[in-house]
Amino acid sequence: MTRFWTRLIVVLTIVLGINYVAWRWAESLNWDAWWIAVPLVAAETYSLIDVVLFGMTVWRLKLREGAPPAPPGATVDVFITTYNEPLDLVMTTALAAKHIRHPHSTWILDDGARPELRRLAAQHGLGYVTRSEDWKDMPRHAKAGNLNNALMVTEGEFLLILDADQIPEPEILERTLGYFNSRDVALVQTPQYFSNVPTDDPLGSQAPLFYGPIQQGKDGWNAAFFCGSNAVLRREALMQLGLVGYVKETEKSIRRALAASQSAIRKARKSADSASPLVAQMLDEVEAATREARQQLDGGESLSEITYRVRRRVDQAVQALVQADVSALQADLEEIAAMELAHVGESGVPVVADDAVKRMSARDWSPLGAIESVQAVLDALSVERTGEAQPVMPLATISVTEDMATAMRMHGMGWRSVYHHEVLAYGLAPEDLATMLTQRLRWAQGTIQVMLRENPLVQRGLKWGQRLMYFATMWTYLSGFAAVIYFAAPIVYLLLGVLPVTSLSTDFFIRFIPFMVVNQLLFAVAGRGIPTWRGQQYSLALFPTWIKACTTAARNVWFGRPLGFAVTPKDRQTGGPSWSLIRPQIVVSVLLVVSAVVGLARLAAGLSEPIGTLVNVAWVVYDITVMSILVRAVLYKGFEPDTVPAEGLIDERKTSGT
Repeated sequence: MTRFWTRLIVVLTIVLGINYVAWRWAESLNWDAWWIAVPLVAAETYSLIDVVLFGMTVWRLKLREGAPPAPPGATVDVFITTYNEPLDLVMTTALAAKHIRHPHSTWILDDGARPELRRLAAQHGLGYVTRSEDWKDMPRHAKAGNLNNALMVTEGEFLLILDADQIPEPEILERTLGYFNSRDVALVQTPQYFSNVPTDDPLGSQAPLFYGPIQQGKDGWNAAFFCGSNAVLRREALMQLGLVGYVKETEKSIRRALAASQSAIRKARKSADSASPLVAQMLDEVEAATREARQQLDGGESLSEITYRVRRRVDQAVQALVQADVSALQADLEEIAAMELAHVGESGVPVVADDAVKRMSARDWSPLGAIESVQAVLDALSVERTGEAQPVMPLATISVTEDMATAMRMHGMGWRSVYHHEVLAYGLAPEDLATMLTQRLRWAQGTIQVMLRENPLVQRGLKWGQRLMYFATMWTYLSGFAAVIYFAAPIVYLLLGVLPVTSLSTDFFIRFIPFMVVNQLLFAVAGRGIPTWRGQQYSLALFPTWIKACTTAARNVWFGRPLGFAVTPKDRQTGGPSWSLIRPQIVVSVLLVVSAVVGLARLAAGLSEPIGTLVNVAWVVYDITVMSILVRAVLYKGFEPDTVPAEGLIDERKTSGT
C-alpha cells in the first residue's frame, strides 16, 4: 500500500511540476528583467529535475525482509581503515570487530604506519597492514590506496569495510552474508548511524532520508551504492574490477602513446638530421609500425603482443641507423688519422692543419639526434603501470571518495548490490561545524569528480535506471548555484522593485502552490514519517560548500589542481564559535533582513504592490528559517551524554579495554 501512495504522489508531483515550470517558461517571464527572470526559472527547472529524479528513486522502493543464512565456509576479512585517528578509538572498533560472531580475520589498515598501533594490534591478536615499499614516492590515493594495498596481502572471500569509528554489532556478518548466496551480488551496504548525535541533530549528520527511502529506492533499480563503510564486498568482484581497470588504463595509455608518435615523428622530420636518407628511412619504418599498431588495437588484438611488435620493429630501425652511423664515424676517424699534420707544437702535441679543420667542420655529423623523439614513443609503449605502486587497483582511484565510483563500475560489469536497512554499526559524527564542513566538502568534491570523469549517463554496461540513480546523487550537489538565485530573487524585488515574473496573478498561484504542497507531501509519504526538514535546510544553507566543491573538483579534473584532501577529524575541534565559517551565509541573511525591512517600508509608503511584497517577505522568512540552522551549528558545543537516547551511547563505545 505504501508503494501505491508513493507512486500516486510521484505522478502528481511530476505533472504539477511540469505544468508550473512549462507555464513559467512560456507565459510568465519578465523579459524586461531577464537578468534575474531567466536565472530564476532556470533554478526552478533545476529543482523540478531534482524532484523528478527523487520521484524516480522512490518509485521502486525495495523493503527487504532480511537475508537468508550465510553461505557455509565463507571466509571474511574485516578491514578497519585508519590514518591518524586516536589509538583508543581505533582499538575500540578493532576489538568490537574481533568479537563479530561469524568466523573472520580482523585487520587494522594503518595508513599512518604508527609503531604503537602495530604493537597494540599484535598484543590483541589482530592483523596489521600498512603500505609496502612499493608505494614510496608513488600516488597514494588516500583511503582507496590503503584498501587496494591490503587487498594484495589478504585472501578472504568477502570483505567487511569499517571506518575507524564505526563499531560493529557482533551479528553484522550473520545478517548480511546470506545475500551473497546469489553469485551475482557484489555489495551489501548497511546504514551509517551515529551514536553521538542529539535528537535535534543540529549538524544534520544522521541522513535518515538517504539511509532510508533513497537507498531503498536505488536498491529497487539495482543501484544502491557503496558508502565507504559498514559494507560487505565480494573480493572476486573487486579483483575483476581491478583487472578490467588495468586493461582499460593500459589500452588508453597505449592509444595516447601511439597518437603522440605522430607528432614526435613530425618533429623529428623537421630537424636538420632528417636530411639524412638513413634517418628518413628509420622514421618511415617507425611511422608504419605505429600505424599498424593502432589498427591492431582497434581490432582487439593482445596489448602485450601489440607493444612487443612495435618495440621490436622500432628497435630494429634504430639499430640499423646506429650501425650505419657507427660505420660513418669509423670512416671519419680514419680520415682524421690520415690527415697530414702541419707541425708539432711546442708542447709536443700534434696540430691538425687548417685546411683539414675546414673540411671536417663542413661535414654532416651523426644523425642520431633524431632517435630522441622516437625513444620517447618507445618508453610510453608499455603494459606496465610504472606510475603506480601496483598495477591492479580494485577500488577506483579517480575520486577522493572511492566508494561511489567503485560501485558504479561494478554495476557496469553486471554485478548486483543490496541495501540492507538495519543499523549494524555505530559511528561518530562530527561535533563541530568546521569538521562537518570538511566532511561535506570532501563528499561533494568526490561525487563531482566522478561525474566529470565517468559521467554515469554515458557509461557502458549500466542500465538507464542505474544511470539515472547515480546521476541523481551527483545532480543534488549542483544545488548551490540554484540556492544563490533563490536568495537573490526576493532581495532584488524588495530592494529594487524588480519582479522576475510578469505578475503574481491567479495563474501563478494556482500552479505554484499545488506543486509545492504535493512536493512536500512526497517527502512525507516516501519517508514514512522520518524527519527530512534538516536535510532540506542544509541542502540550501550550505550553498558556498556545494559551489566550492563543484569549482574545485572541476579545476582538479580539467586542470590538475590539487584538492587538498583532509581526513575528517574524529574529535571536536577546540575554540570558540567560528562565525567566519559561515560568512557568506551571514552576508546573505543580512541582505534578506534588510530587504524585508525596505520592502515593508516601500509598501507602507505606497511604493510597491501589496501581493508582490507580501509574497517576497514570506519568501525571505522561509530563507531566514533555512539559514537559522547555521546559528545553532556554530553555537553547538558538541555531544553531551545527558542527551543520549535511552539505549545509551552504544554502551560507552563498547568499552574498549585498550
